[in-house]
Amino acid sequence: MQDVRDNGVAGVDLAGVDLSVLEEIQRRVLWLAVRIVDAANRERSTGDGVKVGGHQASSASLVTAMTALWFAHLNAEDRVSVKPHASPVFHAIKYLLGDLDRSYLTTLRARGGLQSYPSRTKDPDDVDFSTGSVGLGAAAPLFAAAVRRYVDAHWGDGSGPAARFVALLGDAELDEGNVWEAIADPATQGLGNVMWVVDFNRQSLDRVVPGMRIAQWRGQFEAAGWHVVEVKYGRRLRAAPAAVRSWIDAMPNEHYQALFGLTGAKLRELFLDGAPAEVAAAVAGLPDDELAVLVQDLGGHDLVAMLEAYAQCDAVTDRPSVVFAYTVKGHGLPIAGNPRNHSALLTGEQIDALRASLRLTDDWERFDPATPEGILCNQRREALRRTPAPRSLGVKVPAATGVRTSRPVSTQDAFGKILVDLSRAEEVAPYLVTTAPDVATSTNLAGFINRKGVFAPAEQRAWSVDPLLKWTEGPTGQHIELGISEMNLFLLLGQLGLAGDLHGQPLLPVGTVYDPFVCRGLDAFIYGVYSGARFVVAGTPSGVTLAPEGGAHQSTITASIGLELPNVTYVEPAYATALDWLLCDALGRIAAGPAETTTAVPAEDGAYYFRLTTRPLDQAPFEEARERLGDAVLRRQVLAGAYVLHRSQIDGPAVQLAASGAVLPEALAAARELEEEGIAAHVVDVTSPDRLYSAWQRTLRQGVRTASTPSEAGALRAAFPVRAPIVTVHDAASHALAWLGSAFGVPCVPLGVDQFGQSGSIAELYELHDLLPGSIVNAALAALALG
Repeated sequence: MQDVRDNGVAGVDLAGVDLSVLEEIQRRVLWLAVRIVDAANRERSTGDGVKVGGHQASSASLVTAMTALWFAHLNAEDRVSVKPHASPVFHAIKYLLGDLDRSYLTTLRARGGLQSYPSRTKDPDDVDFSTGSVGLGAAAPLFAAAVRRYVDAHWGDGSGPAARFVALLGDAELDEGNVWEAIADPATQGLGNVMWVVDFNRQSLDRVVPGMRIAQWRGQFEAAGWHVVEVKYGRRLRAAPAAVRSWIDAMPNEHYQALFGLTGAKLRELFLDGAPAEVAAAVAGLPDDELAVLVQDLGGHDLVAMLEAYAQCDAVTDRPSVVFAYTVKGHGLPIAGNPRNHSALLTGEQIDALRASLRLTDDWERFDPATPEGILCNQRREALRRTPAPRSLGVKVPAATGVRTSRPVSTQDAFGKILVDLSRAEEVAPYLVTTAPDVATSTNLAGFINRKGVFAPAEQRAWSVDPLLKWTEGPTGQHIELGISEMNLFLLLGQLGLAGDLHGQPLLPVGTVYDPFVCRGLDAFIYGVYSGARFVVAGTPSGVTLAPEGGAHQSTITASIGLELPNVTYVEPAYATALDWLLCDALGRIAAGPAETTTAVPAEDGAYYFRLTTRPLDQAPFEEARERLGDAVLRRQVLAGAYVLHRSQIDGPAVQLAASGAVLPEALAAARELEEEGIAAHVVDVTSPDRLYSAWQRTLRQGVRTASTPSEAGALRAAFPVRAPIVTVHDAASHALAWLGSAFGVPCVPLGVDQFGQSGSIAELYELHDLLPGSIVNAALAALALG
């Protein structure tokens, strides 16, 4: 670990930096950030009596660090993740740079206005990384840098501008486990263009963070191979007697924090409580007001110290860097250092006093363009200007690879075959990139890896030869292997899915994960799609169909997650050709980029979640439907979410068996039994519960918003041609398909997995969860009785 006081970083060029100009900009940034929150709370009525909120104190502690970054350090190619609670500072800076219209400054936390936390998809200004779920915003730039390394290795020639990836995070964010998973992963090692700046203000929401944590964190970063810089003191404390600094070093955070809010003799008394005699002697000649200034002179509020730290990090290019910037929460405000200031708001009188100290006549004025501050703002705006990112990949993904099989095959097996076929498509193959958390071979990525190799920044020697798997690592590889961390998987997929926006090179990312562990990575999954990332993830194997593995590896609620998660299209095909069509369609939509215009049917501008199985299924029923309907009609219905797999010819009471995924054979067997009893049992293969549900909801919402009778969604009408009782069958929570009864206004008996599984055979577990043909028959009879 190095402290910038011990290394002045002689190479840092401060000759072109006018500190008086930066300090004036810093004061204006603080004012605007505080005033943005103030206006939202004191001047805008919500009508519901609920506090708008905001974080003036948390914003204040990062004003210096962010002013130094945007006005004296960053380049156009650099990308920054901003601590959630510092969003007002970010917007204040963007406003001074001319990148945010004045009308937005009074709209914090208002509909259509500035979001509570930085959002790539919701904020009006250019946000690099969404933040809000603490810990994820810190890790995102790390994985973005890993993606940039991949993009440069495949398309870069070294002539383009270098990019740095910066994360500004609160010290309490280091309590999040995903942070340490991210820095420990092999895929993030050696990224010398990454810098984390930790706002070490020693306060979380509920408490002062114990002092021992800094030593622990420093050791953990160093053990992970990171370069650590500690910016503890400002210029006054650096020049103070060594005894004063040593005493502050030895002082617990709780003791130090208690000094804020005190003045005069009380501050001196508490500061010297327990101090050695030489400390009292060293400050004896200092007036009380100067002692307060000295005690509060921390490095995180010293522009020179922060710029030196940034330069020191730039000089270390073989590993990531982390800067611990010692700050005061609420610095520059009357609530500075108060242990309960996290969500505290300045009073009107305090706002008036701050305004008067800045001699402002207009709360929202920018700097006069002719002043040194205005000139620097204009210069920095031009220096940070970016060229528009490509919105589409510009290649056409085939509608299908034509995967064929003459034997029973699982969707997981077919998935691997389809990817291998796509890797042979010259136009598409270069942009495919796969990733998995140490489950690549067990999720059928081996064929793709054999053809395309594993990515590594430099060629790696293979020490053994596996005749079935060519694990060749080098810069041309197209599979990124991760450690066992589902959080890292979804963080990486999210950044791969934003490669066009952040790096100018769209990709076709495909990830795999054991389906039950989608839940372990759910926070990062949500983060990625909230940020607008576009990728494919296959959860496989899924459900109790993975019978011998037992309850810990049998997913039940993941179908519900896929159905309910915004910006995700969930699909669960049963047959190889249907999967082929759906996967190629998903990749084609990703390649086309986000929709530029709004249509009656909203475009799918997000990720695709494929829930697959290792259970081999006979493909004959699908081929029979194919012959009956023809490829054009069948493909359209498969993509829309459902089609009639078996249409009964029995003239009798009708029932519809709607099944998804691995349980289709049981539904077909039940239909045969029912037909023997004179019941017309139609079997519907629901390939995407999500698309069906979305189609139904669109018609309902249209009716609600226009006060008219809702129409019947075309996808539902085509797949369910008769109005009859429904039985839903799903190797997932039963409610994931239960809504179909409401959609048609008919009785519905939903069958699914609503308890934890256990080890056994497929038949044994299907019996336990009422998924065998006999149970489906009984459910159909019950549905008919209810009708």
